[in-house]
Amino acid sequence: MSQYEPIDYLEYPSSNIAKTKAFFEAAFAWVFTDYGPQYSAFEAAGLQSGGGFYAADLASKPAQGGALAVFFSEDLDVTQARVEAAGGIVVKPIFSFPGGSRFHFTEPSGNEFAVWTHE
Repeated sequence: MSQYEPIDYLEYPSSNIAKTKAFFEAAFAWVFTDYGPQYSAFEAAGLQSGGGFYAADLASKPAQGGALAVFFSEDLDVTQARVEAAGGIVVKPIFSFPGGSRFHFTEPSGNEFAVWTHE
């Protein structure tokens, strides 16, 4: 695998950074550093440098069909329960595909993510 140009950092819009942070802290134990009221960076998400959420007026839902970040889980049921307990909304229940299963959810600002596991 190439050592050059790896994905290093991801950024997402958030209509409510406090709710977005609370969700990811509860569901995935992410760690946040605030850089003023308009931006919060995250760590402990499996990316080398992490990522961040920036304040954005999301009068409409984030665009569907864009890039989809997919988490890995050893136990989808446990992860789905944590996502729902933290306030996430499952938008595609667990389904199978060749090589595994996954589900999709949205976090409080409406960004869609997925979680998969191998068979």
